[in-house]
Amino acid sequence: MYISANGRTADGTRPRSRLSWAVPGNVLALGAVSLVTDVSSEMVTAVLPLYLTLFLGLNPLQFGLLDGLSFGVTALVRLAGGNLADRWQRRKLVAGIGYALSALCKPALLVAGGSVAALGAVIAADRTGKGLRTAPRDALISLSAPPDELGRAFGAHRAMDTLGALLGPLVAFAVLTGTGGAYDAVFVVSFCVAVLGVLLLVMYVRDRRAPLLGASPATSPRAALGLLRDAAFLRVCVVAAALGLVTVGDAFVYLLLQKRGGIGAEYFPLLSIGTAAAYLLLAVPVGRLADRLGRVPVFLAGHGALAAAYLVLLGPGWPVAVLALLGAFYAATDGVLMAVAGPMLSAHLRTSGMALLQTGQATGRLLSSALFGALWTVWGSAPGLSVMAAGLALCALGAWSALRRHP
Repeated sequence: MYISANGRTADGTRPRSRLSWAVPGNVLALGAVSLVTDVSSEMVTAVLPLYLTLFLGLNPLQFGLLDGLSFGVTALVRLAGGNLADRWQRRKLVAGIGYALSALCKPALLVAGGSVAALGAVIAADRTGKGLRTAPRDALISLSAPPDELGRAFGAHRAMDTLGALLGPLVAFAVLTGTGGAYDAVFVVSFCVAVLGVLLLVMYVRDRRAPLLGASPATSPRAALGLLRDAAFLRVCVVAAALGLVTVGDAFVYLLLQKRGGIGAEYFPLLSIGTAAAYLLLAVPVGRLADRLGRVPVFLAGHGALAAAYLVLLGPGWPVAVLALLGAFYAATDGVLMAVAGPMLSAHLRTSGMALLQTGQATGRLLSSALFGALWTVWGSAPGLSVMAAGLALCALGAWSALRRHP
């Protein structure tokens, strides 16, 4: 087999080497940033639901609105962040601004105290940071790996990201135990860890700029929205939004487990560890499976795992089974969805396209949080979850019909 000087065979394809399993260094650097950042963010996320409902006394509807706020804010800013990253061709810079903003929100939680309005403002600012960084980060991953290995690249990144999500609750639990339940100590340690994540991004992540041939292509918001004229990409966006609408947020799942299983409040931060552990174990193998068997079937199978988690919650309520199924859902959907969309988007608009997709999904989850919170308040948790499970089944069938011809 002849291999040219540029590392490709005579027919233009990229040769398979014995080291084809290796993950690009830039993906690993981004994974390290996400790992450290997730330790910080999950420290707060692990304790916040119980703090808001038990100590501040919010009812499920109020909590649902506040939880939905986090998705709503990211939906509003992702398009702007994605467009700026593409227009400036500085994806690292925009992602860095997002990481830094989220870091600054950790000590702001101390200032918010017990004020629900102030907490909502801090959560909104933190989610603004997440909204700014997510699409540029995913675009950097997709531009740092070959198209036929995107599932593996995203799987490796999500595995490192999830390791941070696993460690975060453990650190929060250790801090709370060592300080006698001092939430302010959790917020201070979280801030210190978040600053480390920003430093790793600055020192080790390399930007990736799309090569431009001829005149610079348009990167205006109108050009980004023009991506929706592609029928295949539009279908993916609609499917992601519809499935997001029937996805019950993790915080609600953990509250249901705590309610049904009589889990002590001091152990509540540890519930997310089960989800993170399953996600960590499955992210890379599921990503490779998606590259081999097709990303859409794996993505939809992940929603099958979510439906199974709903059924277990409605039935025996086994915590281990629910957390494992929830982790499998994320392993089969989070990075896989980005791998589905990446090859459909031109390099110079990839960040904007991923932001569009993530915005639709985040909007669906915003409405989902408010909807499930209202159903729980009016009808009770079990009837509300039954409605969401039925909606998930219908949306999954529609998604298969819409995407079955997509690889």
